[in-house]
Amino acid sequence: MTNLSASQLRRAANLKDKLASLQKELTRLLGSADVAVAPRKRRKMSAAARAKIAAAQKARWAKSKGQKSAAKPAKKARRKMSAAGRARIAAAAKARWAKAKSQGKNSL
Repeated sequence: MTNLSASQLRRAANLKDKLASLQKELTRLLGSADVAVAPRKRRKMSAAARAKIAAAQKARWAKSKGQKSAAKPAKKARRKMSAAGRARIAAAAKARWAKAKSQGKNSL
């Protein structure tokens, strides 16, 4: 749009004016230029219906919360490693590292 000549800009302005005048004439003939669809009206819900929905939702929450608290499983006790088992694992790790370092490696 920046590289338009003066004659092209003049022609564009003339076309825009023609469009505006045609739009005015169309509005005058039809009464309104807007042909947009009217927004839909929202339905109104009765207070009794809202109360029924609220009661049903509260019942669902109560049922959900009641089941979760009753079905809560007991936590399993963590398994403990004996001192001897831990010593064996540590010795094996030290042996692996000694072997790797003797081969000149910095990682396993």
